[in-house]
Amino acid sequence: MSIPYLLILFRFLLAPTIIILSFLMGEDAAYIVLILMFLGLFSDIFDGIIARKMKIDTEKMRRLDSQTDLIFWLSIAFSCYLIYPALIKENWIGVIAVVAMEAMCYMVSLIKFGKETCTHAFVSKMWGLTLLATFTCLLGFAYGGWMMKVCIVLGLISQLDVILIILFLPKWTHDIPSFYHAILIRKGIEFKKSKYLNS
Repeated sequence: MSIPYLLILFRFLLAPTIIILSFLMGEDAAYIVLILMFLGLFSDIFDGIIARKMKIDTEKMRRLDSQTDLIFWLSIAFSCYLIYPALIKENWIGVIAVVAMEAMCYMVSLIKFGKETCTHAFVSKMWGLTLLATFTCLLGFAYGGWMMKVCIVLGLISQLDVILIILFLPKWTHDIPSFYHAILIRKGIEFKKSKYLNS
């Protein structure tokens, strides 16, 4: 098994480990989960870089990476709920809305293409940064506050962007920067993808 796949497997195995630690240790697991979160993040960054260097960044790998990311970040979110349930409940409507929108993205993609979504859109990456900041605040400082609210709003925007991408795309493809670029694809207009989109 190549290094990129091993890094993806590492991130996948972190998910149940994080949940188990959070369930068994509660608040005592906060800093451990925080460290594991950053290890998972680094594995996500480097699997893409190494895959491109090895020229094995195929559609199969992109899809596997995308679904592993979903599982990994959901495990972090659930661990935050297990460790600091009161902080999550303060924003439970927004949290549920984001989860519902995420599920809708997958449902729309499966209905239209028979495949899960794998857009790696720009706004989604920006949302990923706010997720990282929010989880760091929660796990490192037991604080949600305005950061979590910003994360929820950007999460809803990013999910809407993904849904529009799926609706505009004439056929399934991966690594689409935004719904505007999906419109360009629909019109047959070529554009250059940024190499950073594939990380």
